[in-house]
Amino acid sequence: MPVIDNKRITHILINRLDAMGDVVLQLPTCIYLKQLYPDVIISFLGRSYTKPVIDACKAVDHFINYDELKALSTNEIAAIFKEKGIDAIVHEFPQREIAEAAKKAGVKLRIGVTSRNYHFFTCNKLVRLSRRRSDLHEAQQDIYLCKPLGVTHVPTLGTLSNLYTGNFKPTVTLPAQFKDHLKDDKFNLIIHAKSNGNGKEWDLDNFTSLIKLLPEERFRIFITGSEKEHELFKTWIPQLPASVIDLSGKLTLDELIAFIYQADGLLASGTGPLHVAAASGIHTLGLFPITIGIHATRWAPLGIRAEHIESDSDDLSNITVDMVFERINGWPKINPLSRL
Repeated sequence: MPVIDNKRITHILINRLDAMGDVVLQLPTCIYLKQLYPDVIISFLGRSYTKPVIDACKAVDHFINYDELKALSTNEIAAIFKEKGIDAIVHEFPQREIAEAAKKAGVKLRIGVTSRNYHFFTCNKLVRLSRRRSDLHEAQQDIYLCKPLGVTHVPTLGTLSNLYTGNFKPTVTLPAQFKDHLKDDKFNLIIHAKSNGNGKEWDLDNFTSLIKLLPEERFRIFITGSEKEHELFKTWIPQLPASVIDLSGKLTLDELIAFIYQADGLLASGTGPLHVAAASGIHTLGLFPITIGIHATRWAPLGIRAEHIESDSDDLSNITVDMVFERINGWPKINPLSRL
């Protein structure tokens, strides 16, 4: 077991309570730490919603459900941390009660950012990091925050992209009712057109034009989205070719991850499924504005077949259908033997 800052560390807790895409980009940190310290237990504090993503990462030994802790008192949460033997906690997504509980539990290394005032009295290792102003990618920022754990340098984006290989795989089997839609003789392309309001979106008319350009004899096209988005699609889907399959609102998150993993490619703006696709090693194209805070510098998808197009404006209107078509039409189908 490693000795860090004169403290013997056996169990590290990563605290990340936000959305799917954020969690996917947090996973390289878990993989990197596991490579540095293979005998250390890595636990992940997340929400019920993101559990399927966290479970897909081989480097994470245990999932701790924040949704089961948030109704408890600080003392009760501290008792759970103590019972689990957590030696170090990294507050990647700061939450005051969790920080206070970690201190009460006597966690040896408590790492947080200087931008949260309460970290000055709940953490014993502070890192100066402004996520919005940093030039680092989100996944690099996540690792940068782990400097007090003995991390001496921040890996390149290429290195981080490769970390997913062999370390990210769905834990559930895709039900036959969905698997049977995938075709061995066609490129199975997922279009995730919406972002649940979490980012800039490409106009649905652009997706319509793109779908009509893609050769039907080569591409099998699927539409995915939430139940709420399924309602929004009711006037859009009839405008698409009859061969397009609408799976919006029909997949659980577990099933969506498994479906993405077995597809050949995915197109989306900066949303969770985009990052799942990139981590899965399939062809991935993300569409981004130049707006600081949601631009590709921070949020580009990371994966061995991931790429992105960045607009030169604060929306996606300058990304043309031809630009996207040129990228996707050049993608080769993935050999099943080459999947992660």
